Amino acid sequence: MIRPLLLLDIDGVLNPYGTPQPPAGYTEHRLFPGEEPVRVNPTHGAWITEASAILDIAWATSWNDDANQLLAPLLRIAPLPVITMPPAPFHPGDKIPAIAAYAQQRPAAWIDDLHTPQAHLWAAARSSPTLLITADPMIGLTRNSIDHVMAWAKALQRPSANP
Repeated sequence: MIRPLLLLDIDGVLNPYGTPQPPAGYTEHRLFPGEEPVRVNPTHGAWITEASAILDIAWATSWNDDANQLLAPLLRIAPLPVITMPPAPFHPGDKIPAIAAYAQQRPAAWIDDLHTPQAHLWAAARSSPTLLITADPMIGLTRNSIDHVMAWAKALQRPSANP
């Protein structure tokens, strides 16, 4: 069985926004001069490492290569493949062609805070198993979401009960 993919956004997922104070467990880092601080929860690095035992993980974010250069060290994770996105700013739906090209026919879970109607149509039209998890951008990635993705991936690896 081909390992499923986990496509991971950053802003709104690993970097929650929309609240005056960061959620519990997050610290703020000034990574981009003149922009809002980036909120990072180091626990997410452990979750990503845990998920990497059963999923191939790639960045699906407007951060592009900055994800590995700036965020991965704060999370204490190895660099991940980057799905190159258009130059920012872009419409969230503009991620779909790049994600579709990267995922091809592999099973894919995609965690983002801005799944557009087009993203749901893309997921529904795929012949491969596809899971979209929409994060609340004020909360970010939760343990529940990671557990859901890992349970989904493990279920794909089990032999079918029907012959």
